[in-house]
Amino acid sequence: MDLVKISPNAKPPVCKIMDYGKFKYEQSRKEKESKKKQKTVTLKEIRLRPSIEDNDLNTKAKQAIKFLSKGDKVKVELRFRGRELGHKDAGLVVVNKFIDIVKEVGTPINRPKFEGNRLVVTLDPNKK
Repeated sequence: MDLVKISPNAKPPVCKIMDYGKFKYEQSRKEKESKKKQKTVTLKEIRLRPSIEDNDLNTKAKQAIKFLSKGDKVKVELRFRGRELGHKDAGLVVVNKFIDIVKEVGTPINRPKFEGNRLVVTLDPNKK
């Protein structure tokens, strides 16, 4: 048995007689149990281009649907290069079309926004 300070800053300090090794073991078991119950959400990324064809867009959308159905978040990134930056509205149309395709399994967290030469939107899986 050991004498363990429970709260050393209290006046007077609170102590307890216990088996310290057993106490540390039980504490580590509780920590492991709480970690098992945690759900980690991963962020998957899908890259698009403004000049993407419908068939390629549908392929990327199927991939996003697969990620969303597993419970992962999906970050859709549309990159502009060179003269494409002058036609940002065309990129917005592509992203909105993509969102319409995957709306059954995912909803956008925020509106599509421009970050430099990229148009970014994050999709969250729908609750079941």
